[in-house]
Amino acid sequence: MSKRTVFAFGLVVVLALASLYAVPLSAAGESKEAERAVQAASVLNEMMGMPEGGIPDELMSRAKGIAVIPHVVKGAMGFGGRYGKGLMAQRDATTGKWMAPTFVEIGGASGGFQIGVEATDLVLVFTDEKGIKSLLDGKVTLGADATVAAGPLGRKASAGTDIKLNTAIYSYSRSKGLFAGVSLDGAAITIDDSANKSAYGKAVTGQDILVAHNVKSNATVAPFMAAVEKYSPRLSQQK
Repeated sequence: MSKRTVFAFGLVVVLALASLYAVPLSAAGESKEAERAVQAASVLNEMMGMPEGGIPDELMSRAKGIAVIPHVVKGAMGFGGRYGKGLMAQRDATTGKWMAPTFVEIGGASGGFQIGVEATDLVLVFTDEKGIKSLLDGKVTLGADATVAAGPLGRKASAGTDIKLNTAIYSYSRSKGLFAGVSLDGAAITIDDSANKSAYGKAVTGQDILVAHNVKSNATVAPFMAAVEKYSPRLSQQK
């Protein structure tokens, strides 16, 4: 079997698994984007609700950007891949205020013999703007365009000296399935233009949202923004 055939088959498997793990629309008939925002908020609330296992407050206070991607699916049948959708917000560099978020996707393939299925809730904390810039240029490939490492745990824990921009992105995951841990090297994050258009009612680019700030938060993304603002004080409030 050729590598191309294996890749195509693996992609079909991952997408099929993603549909199985996908979050259904609410009974109230919320849009896919509104439900995604609710789920992202829930993931962040639950992770930060674990005092010994949450993201350090110090790291959250220094975050330049936060991405939350619920239900990232990783599947393998001799082929591995990832697929998921979420949201990402960025602070205004001048005011420290969180601006309207963009919808994002994560994807990537991994080789090697693997068996199993995994659904992972993923939080990425950006501590510098390099990864965000790569995202605006088209995509950010974790481990290549920006360094990524498992983040320190504990709400009140000191994140240590490494938090001072030695690592571009800190990752946190909550996995359900047969795979232990999450390897993100090679995974690519891209902006989900179609979801942004649906959520904001017009065609907007990542530059419009994250740089020009031409987009304002609305009811669709409000749950996610409320969670982000709750757990991450403004940069201007740092000591």
